[in-house]
Amino acid sequence: MKRKIRMGMVGGGRGAFIGAVHRMAAALDGEIELVCGAFSSNPKKSKLSGADLYLPANRVYGTYQEMIQKEAQLPEGERMDFISIVTPNHMHFGPAEMALKNGFHVVCDKPITFNLKEAKALQKLVKKTGLIFALTHNYTGYPMVKQAKMMIAKGKLGKVRKIVVEYPQGWLSTFLEGSDQKQAAWRTDPKRSGIAGAMGDIGTHAENLAEYISGLKIKRMCADLSILVDGRLLDDDGNVLLEFNNGAKGILFASQISAGEENNLKIRIYGEKGGLEWHQMEPNSLTVRWLDKSMEIMRTGVGKLYPEANAHTRLPAGHPEGYLEAFANIYRNFAFCVRAHQSGKKPNKMYTDFPTVDDGVRGMQFIEKVVASSKSKSKWTKF
Repeated sequence: MKRKIRMGMVGGGRGAFIGAVHRMAAALDGEIELVCGAFSSNPKKSKLSGADLYLPANRVYGTYQEMIQKEAQLPEGERMDFISIVTPNHMHFGPAEMALKNGFHVVCDKPITFNLKEAKALQKLVKKTGLIFALTHNYTGYPMVKQAKMMIAKGKLGKVRKIVVEYPQGWLSTFLEGSDQKQAAWRTDPKRSGIAGAMGDIGTHAENLAEYISGLKIKRMCADLSILVDGRLLDDDGNVLLEFNNGAKGILFASQISAGEENNLKIRIYGEKGGLEWHQMEPNSLTVRWLDKSMEIMRTGVGKLYPEANAHTRLPAGHPEGYLEAFANIYRNFAFCVRAHQSGKKPNKMYTDFPTVDDGVRGMQFIEKVVASSKSKSKWTKF
């Protein structure tokens, strides 16, 4: 009998931001239901958070270890199918590893782990188990991002020559971590965030988007990271020159001290025949500039778009689709793949397009190399 895919959540309790986003996105299509959780490292807070979400008390756990052990003992018709990990970076590896070893699929927030060693260990485990692993680089879920990707894959712009991707925010323009701001506290703490600040948090999104849309891989980089707020322990601004595996050149900057900026992720990619431009804060539009004809502005749901874009469009033209819908596209595609896995069938290829553990390893390589490049006296560092 067809049923919803059952989710258990690690993290995302009271006061958390991203946990609520994941729950809304997972629920949007009616494919997934939250059945259990270990919502905090504080068992009492976890219980209170579970009550907030109307979960039965016996399915709210004090630790992720308890949750995975007890859920694994339940009958197949009751236990969770996968876990969603929405904790700070240093708490990604443990629950992901344990879930995979106990037969559960995984959705994990980015970056995938605390360091590259952990990421590679998960990569090996995913391949060994054959389980589904999704990484929530949510910006890949937008319809016009998929349209851009397909235009390049189909050769519409010719050979890619230049990629410019930027991600400015302004929320850390002051020493916010010195207050009670929970998000600022852990994201600027090397013990919880890892070796990078802005580059680990949002620079990985920029790196992932550049490689996803272009279909290229970063080959070399030259980075300059800075700490511009007194007392901060991790980078809050960074600029990177890039070289891709086809010889294309690129520029990436990620900044959380760009005062006045909200979440202004944008990307421009130029080929031999033209260029395209996409802005996260205006996601329904894709601007295409041609070498020999007038500029076009493509819109979600309008005209002849590629099937990959249409398959991830939810609303009629003119109705804004945004952050939650893009997030939900990842969860929906993941759910379809889990359902296919359970039935022993191959999933529809259209819905296998979501970031995986391999993208997570690329992200951790990017973090480690960009930090090493910034510290190096040499000009260029191999990726």
